[in-house]
Amino acid sequence: MRTTHRPLTVVALLLGLFLAAMEMTVVSTAMPTAVGDLGGLHLYAWAFSAYMLTATVTVPIHGKLADLRGRKPVMLAGIALFLLGSMACGRASSMEALVAFRAVQGLGAGAIQPMALTIVGDLFDVRERGRIQGVFGAVWGVAGLVGPLLGGAIVHWLSWRWVFYVNVPMGLGCAAVLQAAYHERPERHEHRLDLAGALLLAATVVAILAAASSRAAGLWALPAALALGLAFVAVERRAAEPLLPLDLFAHRVIGVASATGALVGAAMIATVTFVPLYVQSVLGGGPAEAGGAIAPMAIGWPIASALGGRVLHRVGYRPLIRGGLTLSLLAALGLALLLAPGVSPWVPRALTALYGLGLGFANTPTVIAVQSSVPWNRRGVATASTMFFRTIGGTVAVGLLGGLLAAALAGGPATPAQVEQLLGPERALLDPRLIAAVAGALQGGMDRLFWASAAIAAAALAVGLAFPAVPVGEGRRAPVPAAGPSRPG
Repeated sequence: MRTTHRPLTVVALLLGLFLAAMEMTVVSTAMPTAVGDLGGLHLYAWAFSAYMLTATVTVPIHGKLADLRGRKPVMLAGIALFLLGSMACGRASSMEALVAFRAVQGLGAGAIQPMALTIVGDLFDVRERGRIQGVFGAVWGVAGLVGPLLGGAIVHWLSWRWVFYVNVPMGLGCAAVLQAAYHERPERHEHRLDLAGALLLAATVVAILAAASSRAAGLWALPAALALGLAFVAVERRAAEPLLPLDLFAHRVIGVASATGALVGAAMIATVTFVPLYVQSVLGGGPAEAGGAIAPMAIGWPIASALGGRVLHRVGYRPLIRGGLTLSLLAALGLALLLAPGVSPWVPRALTALYGLGLGFANTPTVIAVQSSVPWNRRGVATASTMFFRTIGGTVAVGLLGGLLAAALAGGPATPAQVEQLLGPERALLDPRLIAAVAGALQGGMDRLFWASAAIAAAALAVGLAFPAVPVGEGRRAPVPAAGPSRPG
């Protein structure tokens, strides 16, 4: 058996993680231009929801496959799916095709991140792991900062399609180095894959998004979503290794953290998705300005997260969580109140920076409280479950808010085709009076969207106020009610 080259393996894992971390913000910057080229404004939100849905639902499946077959083949298969989806996205000739190929991308992304972190856990002991995890955390911060700026530059100088093509050399490099440097001795652990749970959850979310797309679809999609959701809960109660262990949420810390996380994820992803669209369509900025509008969020988050971690033991969980959620609500209200035609580009930059600060202050104590509230053998699944709710919250919110925007534009003075012209190169050829009329109509729709996002942020704060008073460092022995023996996630 050949020996693993740890430094090269870490380089490969960092590159793979950078790809997955950067994808969301890069695509946020490119999507307004892609809509201007392909049309299909009504599917704008689906391009994000499809990716997040498949990436989230398949994470636990990939984790269990890694225990069955080894980490390396699952990681390589994930990279292959991600690159296949990237190439197909770059060649998409319609928004419908782009949405489908984004779902393929998400299938791959659902393997890359968990496998990277799992391989690190296999290669390093506890003391070394803390240092390496710090490096991996820095990659997320760098990706969040570089992604919007890089995406804007690529769209400006090349094409929105190259936002997807640039994944290919990095992904191939990651796979080649991993193949050459990492050699594992798989320990086979038998698992039962909860494929039924994964399919039912995905179908439930798709039905909810379909209901948001039109009133006609809502007549069948809402009852279908309710039936599918009830079937999902029934399957999870009987599954030997459920996608979501429902007994965890009887613990107040985890229940409140999951509900708050879903709402925070909804407000955060809505901001990252729709602020670039506003900058390009209403404010008339280019892709670089659109990316620059959300980049400060990636600066504020790690700064606040680091500060929150330092003072956590002195102030406790609740003040940081409540304070962070309050800052996020103020930022969301600022976006709803202050974004208007002609506003300075520094306004959205300042507000997204404030948003990032709030999320950073709230996130760190929430995760630590969840991890401290369960026994060691359930810490992984508890952490993954709360993060799962955050992503699902973002997935559903983007779809619902996209439907809200489409409904606001329907029957108004501006047609979707005219809005799409604002996002494409033909904007320079349009009559200024038409630009003003269409931008004004879109402004009205975006106003509703940002007020809805502010309501979500307010709901997150309201739920966060219910976070229990858990003394820092004393929650580790708290048992979690369980119907049977604890199972690994």
